[in-house]
Amino acid sequence: MLLRNYIKISTPLNVLHRNAIISCNVHTSQPSKQNTHQAAIQLQDSQPSSFLSKTRSGIPMRALFLGPPGSGKGTQTQKLTYFFEFSNISSGNILRQNISDGSDLGKKVKKLVDSGNMVSDDIMVQLTQKELLGVSQNNWILDGFPRTVPQAKALDAMLDAQKTPLNIVMYLDVPFDVILARITERYVHIPSGRVYNLTYNPPIVPNRDDITAEPLTHRPDDNPEIFKIRLETYKKLTFPLLEYYHKKGILQSFSGTSSDIIFPKIHNYLLQVFTN
Repeated sequence: MLLRNYIKISTPLNVLHRNAIISCNVHTSQPSKQNTHQAAIQLQDSQPSSFLSKTRSGIPMRALFLGPPGSGKGTQTQKLTYFFEFSNISSGNILRQNISDGSDLGKKVKKLVDSGNMVSDDIMVQLTQKELLGVSQNNWILDGFPRTVPQAKALDAMLDAQKTPLNIVMYLDVPFDVILARITERYVHIPSGRVYNLTYNPPIVPNRDDITAEPLTHRPDDNPEIFKIRLETYKKLTFPLLEYYHKKGILQSFSGTSSDIIFPKIHNYLLQVFTN
C-alpha cells in the first residue's frame, strides 16, 4: 500500500520530469507484496515521454481503445497519459458531461444509459466529431467509440476527410466474469474521468480523488444486472469491430485479468512501434 501511494503521489512529478516509465511483467491477477516488489525494482529510466509527440514518420499518433465495458479502457488511457503526450477523448466522459448538463440530448442519453442500452450511432458520431475537431493535429487516444461497424465507418470517413486516419487500434481482451466481479468496486471522478477500483487501484484517501480530493462516484449502471445487459449488447454489436480493424491491419490485442498485467504489454508495444 505504501508503494502504491508513493507511485500515485509521485506520478505528477514523473510527468513533469518525463523520465520515469513503469515497465514490468506481473504474472498473477491478484496484487501481492511480491508483485509490488517486482514492480518497484523494474522502475527504470527511459527516454523523455515527449518522444511520442510524433511517430517515426512524423505523423501524430491516433489511437483507439476497444474492449468490453469495465475492461479498463479508462484506466489504461489514464496510465498512458501519465507518461506520454496524448489527448484523452473518452466517449463515456462526453456522455456523462452531456447528462450532467441536463440538455435535451443529455436526457435522452441518460435514459439509454440507465437502461443499459447503447446510444445511437448518430448521437455518438455527433458528439465525438465535436471533440476530435479540437485535437485533430495532436496525439490522441479515443476511448469507448466506435462500438459498432457503422460507427467505425462514420469515424473513418470523418478522419479521412481531415487526412488524419487511425493508425493503431488496441483491444483489451478481459474475460467477462472478471469484469462482472470488478464493477461493483469501481468508482470514478466524474470531472476528470479518473477511474479507481477498491482492490486493484484504490484511492489514497477513501472515496476521494487522488488529485483534487473531490468525492468519487459509483456509476448508476455499475450493477450486475444492468452490466450483464451491457456485456451482451457489446458482444452482439462490437465483436464485428475486431474483424473490421483486423482487415485494416491496425488491430493489436492485449490480454489479461487486471490493468496492471495489461499495461506493461501496451507500454512496451508502443515503445517498439512508435519510437526509433
